[in-house]
Amino acid sequence: MVGGPTKGTEFRPVSFNTPKPLFPLAGQPMVHHPISACKRMPNLAQVFLIGFYEDREFALYVSSISNELKVPVRYLKEDKPHGSAGALYYFRDLIMEDAPSHIFLLNCDVCCSFPLPDMLEAHRGSGGIGTLLVIKVSAESANKFGELVADPITKELLHYTEKPETFVSDLINCGVYVFTPKIFGAIQEVSTHREDRANLRQVSSFEALQSATRSLPTDFVRLDQDILSPLAGKKQLYTYETMDFWEQIKTPGMSLKCSALYLSQFRFTSPHLLASGDGSKSATIIGDVYVHPSAKIHPTAKIGPNVSISANVRIAAGVRLISCIILDDVEIKENAVVMHAIVGRKSSIGRWSRAQAEGDYNAKLGITILGEAVTVEDEVVVTNSIVLPNKTLNVSVQEDIIL
Repeated sequence: MVGGPTKGTEFRPVSFNTPKPLFPLAGQPMVHHPISACKRMPNLAQVFLIGFYEDREFALYVSSISNELKVPVRYLKEDKPHGSAGALYYFRDLIMEDAPSHIFLLNCDVCCSFPLPDMLEAHRGSGGIGTLLVIKVSAESANKFGELVADPITKELLHYTEKPETFVSDLINCGVYVFTPKIFGAIQEVSTHREDRANLRQVSSFEALQSATRSLPTDFVRLDQDILSPLAGKKQLYTYETMDFWEQIKTPGMSLKCSALYLSQFRFTSPHLLASGDGSKSATIIGDVYVHPSAKIHPTAKIGPNVSISANVRIAAGVRLISCIILDDVEIKENAVVMHAIVGRKSSIGRWSRAQAEGDYNAKLGITILGEAVTVEDEVVVTNSIVLPNKTLNVSVQEDIIL
């Protein structure tokens, strides 16, 4: 599930020119991580990306990832938002083309290790129609998510409530599911039930107007409120708890944190993607760093930990990079420092300049963001600030949003 341009507004300004699912984390588009996890499943038939971005925005990525992973990846554009369960149902004929025994549903803006084989094994043992990935979080943060109660022995989902006002449980829904095709019947029931209710509503025109604004379209079905909550406690849905990392990627600050999580995961899954260097013939690399093969980096630069460098980046002598995402075609000149920051495509950072922040991933100005084609001139310091695209900074700024 990749959503659409009306979603992810908190992700601006980095999503102005790149759909959020294609924003790079650890050097790979956000959506690449769940797709790679699917690829590790034996007998994988197809990967569908479902959303309401324009087809052209995904065309290039879909063709390159299909070739790279040797698995068919297709982008399916909704005619309008149908909700996560509704979208699944809307494309049910295409999804069932290969008569799959199981269907994984993954949300693109989730960062985790995607333990799909373990989930499938647990799901097969339960005999239900679906299993959802869950994780324990602090009691203070639980109400930002879907909270749930599961049987400690059987792992059956007993109760589910989306973002409750009072504390229910410290177990939350991770937005990763495996279903049998029976899920389509459950979604259809919700739609049919809604249609029946709409037809039965023989009330005065004023009441009808009020209830019409309250009721959802029959083909808009949310997975959490419309499927998980009603099916909880009916021996239909089960849970699989992950002990690994999990985050939701709602803001650019969180993308920097998640990039670090994926980079550290590469040590176990894809060590060949991590850069190395000791400062003699190539730059000094500290910790987990991804460098695109086309990037040019001076041997006296010092990079890491948690740095991701995209295509055609040029990094001059004496540069220091810490905890940052550098996008395509960026130039960083001599002795500049970038720390806890995202540097947009085609931007330039001058000599002895700094783009830096304190690295509070949850705060609005906790990281510094330079939008596309921003020029920071020599000896300018940008601290805890957001700079919108196509700006030139010739004076230092602190805790500011440059429009």
